Amino acid sequence: MSKKIAFIGSSGGNLFKQGGNNIAGMMKEILAQTGAAEMEVAFVQYVMASDSLDVVGADSPATLYTWNADTKSVEASFKGTLAEVNEEAKKVDEELAGLISAGQIDGVMFVSADAKGTNNKAFAAAAEKKIPMAGTGGTGVAYVQSMGCNVISASGTTGTTNRTRAVAFTTALSKNWNIKYRPVIGNTGSGVAEQNSGNVWKRVNIRGIMMTSLPAFIAMALCLACSKIPGCDPLSGLFDTLVTYIPVVICAIAAKQVSGLDEVGVVAGIIAGVLAMDGGIIGGLVIGILAGVFAYYISLFCYRRNIPGTTVNICSGGISGLAAGLIGMYILAPICLWLGNGICDVINFCIDFNSILAGAVAGLLIWPAIIGGVYHAAILPIVLLEIEATGFSFLGAIDMTGLVMVSAGITLANIFFPKDKGQAAAALPGFVINVGFGTFVEAAYPFMFASKLVFAGSLISAAVSGALVGLFDVKGTAYVPSFMAPFMAQEGKEISFLICMLVAAGLAFVITVAANKFESKKAAA
Repeated sequence: MSKKIAFIGSSGGNLFKQGGNNIAGMMKEILAQTGAAEMEVAFVQYVMASDSLDVVGADSPATLYTWNADTKSVEASFKGTLAEVNEEAKKVDEELAGLISAGQIDGVMFVSADAKGTNNKAFAAAAEKKIPMAGTGGTGVAYVQSMGCNVISASGTTGTTNRTRAVAFTTALSKNWNIKYRPVIGNTGSGVAEQNSGNVWKRVNIRGIMMTSLPAFIAMALCLACSKIPGCDPLSGLFDTLVTYIPVVICAIAAKQVSGLDEVGVVAGIIAGVLAMDGGIIGGLVIGILAGVFAYYISLFCYRRNIPGTTVNICSGGISGLAAGLIGMYILAPICLWLGNGICDVINFCIDFNSILAGAVAGLLIWPAIIGGVYHAAILPIVLLEIEATGFSFLGAIDMTGLVMVSAGITLANIFFPKDKGQAAAALPGFVINVGFGTFVEAAYPFMFASKLVFAGSLISAAVSGALVGLFDVKGTAYVPSFMAPFMAQEGKEISFLICMLVAAGLAFVITVAANKFESKKAAA
């Protein structure tokens, strides 16, 4: 039978700015962790003020949140001034005290609780029953302990987050009851269903890390492109700065995603990234993953020994970042840099050997790569490696011509010459997004998968435009609005890139129109 938990307290002073003002986020974390330990939240009494309790007064707006057993979620049950809400909270406190005395509550989690006022009766009942309790809030915790309560986990609020508090509380209670529990770290939106995310290695997602880091690379490419504008020469210096710190961005994102510790993971990643930034983006990726793994296991070690939450965050964020950074600096960074340079050298060798053939093959294979799920895991990292090295990318240009513009051509053809009227309405949004934002190439999928001729046309168009990219020696980038892409090619290649893009879209358009007309006549016959 699952243990029943009560969660009580307030948005507090210091807590308010560290997650206390987000009761929905706080409860999502608590529900995820208690669900993983087969515990059940059965009662909530939470007073949330309009600002930190350090600055608000009795007349300030406030809300009382309680538990809805039917929806299994918190709801605002009373709103008024802080004084009025506190009086209403005392009634809820009396109800909880009765449940504790009756043995219907097995444990209590509390944050910034008012043991002298709105939570006094519940704590008194808990002290009498000696049920285990876990909480944060320096002053409040001290008073709760002085009442004789069985506080098995106590910490100040500084440096904690909604997730780290929830993990600390659940770890302490599960240890007290000898319940098997592995923290749920990752997307906790679905509670128990995400228990497998407790395996830190399953959270290593290269595709997710690279996609999240992409805006930093686009910012870097924009700086380089804008530096060509007369009077904007200083932006080239910004490009150099961004190139230097891109590994830190990737390292921070990797550490955050792998550790699952939100801000703590970011701190670990930044520390590690700054120490080992010479490893390039591969170094940032590898060292960030290492920092995330260290942060996870250090936090787990600390939680299981009831170390206060503030100290846990200092250890998991600081020590893990330092350890991963030093390993990266002296061991991994040189290897990763050599590997990254080697990949770029291979691409340049292929271009030097036969640029037209290299472009045609890349264009021919890019559609099967994205359809087969290989693109984001293999090609995108290479594109980012190229951009890191020079600000431009051969494969980035292939992406823009062979994917984005081919998709634009296919969707445009189905707007003006569809096989049936319904296709036009479906094609229009895809065309607009492709041209306006340089993404959503998947808009062409319905038309490609419905017609072998259109599918073949997409491959032919991508291969031809890729060959032109090789012929003109164009390098650029993708994931930008199509009309901006030519201006983000290397200097002197803007018109060449535009030609490649127009050929890709035009050829795809013509082949799709011909295929639609042929198949329409065939169906009519």
